[in-house]
Amino acid sequence: MKILRRLYDWVLGWANYRYAGAALFLLAFIESSVFPIPPDVLLIALTMAQPLSAMRYALLASIGSVFGGVLGYAIGYLLWQLLADFFFAYVPGFSPHSFATAQDLFARYDFLVVFTAGFTPIPYKLITIGAGVFHLSFPVFVLASLVGRSGRFFLVAWLLQRYGSPMREFIDRYFDWLAIGATMLLIAGFLVIKLL
Repeated sequence: MKILRRLYDWVLGWANYRYAGAALFLLAFIESSVFPIPPDVLLIALTMAQPLSAMRYALLASIGSVFGGVLGYAIGYLLWQLLADFFFAYVPGFSPHSFATAQDLFARYDFLVVFTAGFTPIPYKLITIGAGVFHLSFPVFVLASLVGRSGRFFLVAWLLQRYGSPMREFIDRYFDWLAIGATMLLIAGFLVIKLL
């Protein structure tokens, strides 16, 4: 846990630098396949420091994350046999059990699985690599990633820009529950549309 805390503090430290936007893009990129700290941490810090740039930061995080997701997809599609042991041993969120669960979900819900992982605290890296391993349709993967990740980052940026510091504390404390609740509402909406 000390290592994760150090990484968390290191990520926050980038908010004070001139190239913080580039750091956010790179963080979002590598988090989508291997890095354990989500880009939301830096996005929140940057948006609080420069509220007028909130949407630009959300865009950088979205683009970086989707490109990182494509890298994760490529790892799964092309290199999984060589790298599986490494991921199971060293990358948080990867285990044979979680991977078997992901495979079953991909078989049934492709778009929704990628969208949900992109929007919620579910480890997105597990889904990006799994999508490649299980040969999910690439256009479906990119579209679901774009909608899920953009929805997440733009929502956080907008809330912080609009409501400021109290919203930051609220998001920090309840982000996981908020993301899960929003996803449940979206899934319910899909089910209602499907039943009509």
